[in-house]
Amino acid sequence: MEKPNTYSFDSNRIPQHVAIIMDGNGRWARQKGHIRLFGHRNGVRAVRDVIESAVELGVKYLTLYAFSIENWRRPQKEINALMALLVSTIEDELPTLMKNEIHVSTIGNLLQLPIKCQQSLEKIKRLTDNNNKLTLILALSYSGRWDILEAVKKIASDVKIGILDPLDIDETVLNGAMNTAQFPDPDLLIRTSGEQRISNFLLWEIAYSEIYFTPVLWPDFTKDDFYKAVIDYQGRERRFGKTSEQIT
Repeated sequence: MEKPNTYSFDSNRIPQHVAIIMDGNGRWARQKGHIRLFGHRNGVRAVRDVIESAVELGVKYLTLYAFSIENWRRPQKEINALMALLVSTIEDELPTLMKNEIHVSTIGNLLQLPIKCQQSLEKIKRLTDNNNKLTLILALSYSGRWDILEAVKKIASDVKIGILDPLDIDETVLNGAMNTAQFPDPDLLIRTSGEQRISNFLLWEIAYSEIYFTPVLWPDFTKDDFYKAVIDYQGRERRFGKTSEQIT
């Protein structure tokens, strides 16, 4: 894929990891007089555009907040439809994922998903395992608090059986126990729909992420919107607690 020629990107400042809260499907559908599922179905197009854009720019990791643990509180009919949409989308997108050398991974409590969803996810992860141009991370039945809680349980278990000294517990130990341990922290977090909150997403990992809010509802989010977010990111000074003079 060729890089878009309508924007001037600094190739040395492309975010390695972009995470996205894909919000606004329901509102988009209501505005058009349809049920919420209509918005979710049309949101698939935005997912394709974002993946293609990430590959074009050289982003190495892309995390999409597809279904939170809190989403299980939604009406059962909507949940069932979302799970069916997930399975059909995975199956439909496999040729494109293979063509573009995209490796699919997941974070979250997948055991809460229907068996058919689990099987489809395991299949696509296995088939894309050798792809290395972009790692697409699907956050499914995931929440940041759940992840931190599970990490604490793992660490407590290691302390209990004597393989970890409590005095040795530090950020590295906690990070290694997280569901996201194998991935770098996001450089850029994007949230669509105009809402300006984190919604229990990657709470530990986004400590120093740049956050970009856009009023665009997810089904309307295009490649152009993704490029704008990256341009905005490249205009920021990332100090990580240091002063501007130290960075310079």
